This record gives sequence, C-alpha cells and structure tokens, in this order.
Amino acid sequence: MKEVMLIKLGEIVLKGLNKKNFEDKLIKNIREKIAEVGEFEIKIMQSTIYLMPQNENDVDFAQLEKKISKIFGIARYTRAAWCQKNLDSIKETVAEYLQKELRMAKTFKVESKRSDKKFELKSPEISAAIGEHILERFSNLSVDVNHPEITIMVEIRDFGAYVHADALPGAGGLPVGMGGRAAVLISGGIDSPVAAWMMAKRGVELVAIHFASPPYTSPRAEQKVVALLNKVAQFSGKLEMITVPFTQIQEKIKSNCAEDFFTIIMRRFMIQIAQKLAQKYRCKALITGESLGQVASQTISAIACTEAAAQMPVFRPLIGMDKDEIVAIARKIDTFETSILPYEDCCTVFTPRHPKTKPILSDVQKEESKLNCKELVNFAIENIKITKIL
Repeated sequence: MKEVMLIKLGEIVLKGLNKKNFEDKLIKNIREKIAEVGEFEIKIMQSTIYLMPQNENDVDFAQLEKKISKIFGIARYTRAAWCQKNLDSIKETVAEYLQKELRMAKTFKVESKRSDKKFELKSPEISAAIGEHILERFSNLSVDVNHPEITIMVEIRDFGAYVHADALPGAGGLPVGMGGRAAVLISGGIDSPVAAWMMAKRGVELVAIHFASPPYTSPRAEQKVVALLNKVAQFSGKLEMITVPFTQIQEKIKSNCAEDFFTIIMRRFMIQIAQKLAQKYRCKALITGESLGQVASQTISAIACTEAAAQMPVFRPLIGMDKDEIVAIARKIDTFETSILPYEDCCTVFTPRHPKTKPILSDVQKEESKLNCKELVNFAIENIKITKIL
C-alpha cells in the first residue's frame, strides 16, 4: 500500500490570474520545510497538492504532518492511501488502511468525490458500495450520516484513487513571501510574537528588530526573544533578528526630558530606528504588537504621536483585540510560556510614574528637541547585532 500526503488549498483558490504564483510559492515553501523529512515528488492539480515519497520506508509521516501543519497557505491536510481506480481495489484499501480507526468506532459514513468523471460510478454510488463493504467487514459499525465517529473519504482523481479519514486543519493564510517583507518590533512580551505570527499568516516575510538595554536588561532577556522567534519561525520560516543597543538613548531621554513624556519619546526613537533598518533590509512596512488602550502608550493620542515618527506603513494586527484573545493565540502557537518568563525587556526600563495618556504632538516634539536625535539614531544603527533564527 502506498501512503501519500494530500494538501488542500484554501484562500489561494480565489486568486484568479495570480493563482499560479501563489501555488508556486507554496510548493517552494513546502519543499524547504520538508527537505529534512525525506525526498518527495510534488504535484498539484484541482487545488490539491500531492506529496508522494520517493522511498516510503524512509519517511516519518508523523514528523511530516508536524511540518505541514505549520505552513501558511494550507487549509487542510491528510495522510492517504493511494490505490488503483477500480471499485474492488478501493474497497480493500479502505478496509485495510483504516481498519484501526474502523474497529474503534461505532458509527461511520462514506463521502466520495469523483474528480475524474470517466470513472464508471457516480459519487453516491461509490459511497453506497464502500459503505456496504464496510458493514460486511466490521460488525461493530453502523451508518450515521449526521454525526459519525469516523468519516471515510474516497477521492477519485487523475493520478489514482485516494482513501483517508477526516482531514486535519492547516495553518491557513497565504504562503510566506507573497505579502511582501516587513520589520516587526519584537519584545519579550506576549503581544509582539503574536503580531509577527499574524502578519506571517498573511504571507509577509519577516525581519525582527529587538531593542536591548544592558545592563538594565540581561542577556537572558535577549535569549528569551531568540526563543520566541524560534517559535514564530516554525511558521514564518528563517529570519534574522537585529538587536539594537538602546541604553544610551534611554539614559539621554531620562536625563533631558520630562518624565511623563519618556515612553512616547522612547517609542518614537524605536520607530525611527526600525524604519531606517527596515529600508536597509528591503522592508516596506513596520509591525508592532500594540493593542488599543492596553497601556498608556497605546491610547489613540499616544499612538498618533508615535505614528508621526514613521514615513512607512505601521501594521498593528492586534489593535482591536483584548488580552484574552491575544493570550489564546500565544498559547496556540506555543509562545505564551516563554513570554511570561521573568526577564524584563527595555520597555520596562525607567517607566514613568505618571505617563502621558493624551500627549500632544507639538509638546512631544518640544521635549524631543532637547536631544540630538540624529546622532543617537545613527549610533544605535551603527552598533546593531545580527542573529540568524532557524
């Protein structure tokens, strides 16, 4: 029996004349992701990608499933058994390939899809014939078309017949690389890794920018960010983390500017530095983990003052989400437990007692004018450190 992996496309099927570009990118991403699992022949037809092992004995299908589950652009996926396109072969394959699941269940139904219209039976006839065969072979089973414990799927396609149980949900979204390239401002908190993941899901290739403030922040804080990005990179693919030295800027703000403006001025510096780095690394936008009203620097007025420092789009995918929603995604992508490790990032350094929640841009700029912003920005950019992720 030959086992394969069937991958079902989602949003890609709606792309019209650009569909092939999305399909090609998805196949390229799949090839890169599964290279260490084994060698595969990959075909695509009728919104389905077929992964056929060159040597089935060398493929760990459990590992393959784990890899496939984290590739954006995939709606559903399933392991399946291939067989010849004749009814007797399909019957035997169903009974053999799914025997473990069928022996454990009490109810079942059969769904058939006849993409190859040359096949002699229509879909309802295929389902009826397979269902009758299963009832003869497995005395523990009865038919339940509304709420079956197991659904047997039979697909008659150009390359043969495929038998499988229910497909598993994929990561969804669009293939990474089709949405352009953007720089994400990444901290060690809960929000920014989720924002990075959400934009990667929309096909955006990521560059990560992290601000470090030694000795106020420890090496463990930076290691924590690397760990978070390794989690994100399982979905987004390889990326680079740019670590920006931020201590000097924060100390200058503290020494020269009014305390209640500290956070806003700090975030404006982050935007200016990130923008210059984004341009250097061919990024067309910035990404932040801001959520409206979550903290003092994320009110409408504060965000507007921060936004004024940017000359490129700033995407905030979490802007309308509450903390519970963000945490739910963090748990889903396995970043939450790392995010809550007690290693503080630079945003907690010199936190003002009473930060401005409704800052006026002209007042912020007046305080900011006390600093040599250009010199501070250039120093930070000249002293960056690059870390390869995955």
